[in-house]
Amino acid sequence: MSKIQIMDHPLIQHKINYIRREEVGSKEFREIVSEIASLMCYEASRDLKLQDVTIKTPICEMTGKELCGKKMAVVPILRAGLGMVDGILRMIPAAKVGHIGLYRDPDTYQPVEYYCKLPADCSEREVFVVDPMLATGGSSVAAIQMLKDKGVKNIRFLCIIAAPEGVERMKKEHPDVALYIGALDDHLNEHKYIVPGLGDAGDRIFGTR
Repeated sequence: MSKIQIMDHPLIQHKINYIRREEVGSKEFREIVSEIASLMCYEASRDLKLQDVTIKTPICEMTGKELCGKKMAVVPILRAGLGMVDGILRMIPAAKVGHIGLYRDPDTYQPVEYYCKLPADCSEREVFVVDPMLATGGSSVAAIQMLKDKGVKNIRFLCIIAAPEGVERMKKEHPDVALYIGALDDHLNEHKYIVPGLGDAGDRIFGTR
């Protein structure tokens, strides 16, 4: 069964509510999306394993804690997912970055792959797949399947806003993937946009229409 965490941190909720406003410009929108990603990464990495290490402080020798086990990677779903990468790298600067390019066919609403470039050792890493919006779930499901086809087993999915339809599809298609969601919205409209949502995240991040 999928682990699903809806973020209830006040800072995350405040920032998401702020960027929903249609008057927020691209520069500010982009900066706050990155801040939200950092805060979400903090929550999504809470259960990473630690190991004991001996270090020497300026005062004495001690046993402390450091991350152990698998290395990490961030894989944004292009193009909107790029807006979340820097925020996560601020928290995990040693993570490698892959890219998966998918776009939604305007007639069928199905994902179409156009690019995939991953770290060579991606199958050995804990992978954070990021996309600001989880609408129908088509792109997310396809991206995660691409990773699994390449041997990746440890996957977490982070999105800022999700629709119930997308969450249900992810639970059905990839029940082994943990979902970290900033806000769960009401539904999808007839154009498959999240309601109330925030519009097209890619357009708002990059200033395009």
